[in-house]
Amino acid sequence: MGALTEFGAVSGGSAMNTNDNGRSINVSRLWSGGLATAVVAGLVILVGTLIVRGVFGIPVLAPEEAGYLGDATTGVYAATAAMAALIATALLHLLMLSAPRPMTFFGWIVGLATIVAAVTPFTQGAPLTSQIATGLINAVCGIAIVSLLTSVGASAYRQRSGRPRLHGEGALPDAGYDPGYSADDYESG
Repeated sequence: MGALTEFGAVSGGSAMNTNDNGRSINVSRLWSGGLATAVVAGLVILVGTLIVRGVFGIPVLAPEEAGYLGDATTGVYAATAAMAALIATALLHLLMLSAPRPMTFFGWIVGLATIVAAVTPFTQGAPLTSQIATGLINAVCGIAIVSLLTSVGASAYRQRSGRPRLHGEGALPDAGYDPGYSADDYESG
């Protein structure tokens, strides 16, 4: 295995980062999943805007004469959602390296951020239908980000021992499958 760089990547070896609890993180898998999630988040905004403006005729982000996809602000909206997904990936990576129950904390943090994004349109001076539509688009985007990144994070965790874990193994703390681990260590694996 190669040497660790200052960013925790492995030079000359696999893209795994190991933390103290015996689990390693496949950084390549985590960030490629994060990039894919960013694309999905941007597309959720574009599709949501198309549906709301084109099908329901509700002006979101731009006046009605701007067309089904709105104007330049729609692109900024989609890019902001993609950036939010990348920030969430960085948060997940940080939590996986340091938090005791990273997936639980990640779900709470991003879930609460999604609620903020869904409620924020109601603080703006816009027609109620536009506020509802924008809130729904934001909620769907946030749900997509949290659900996809939770799955990506779980798949990026690997046990250091290298042997595959049996289904349900470690579910009973005193079962003795692997005395070096507690039930909490198997949360995301």
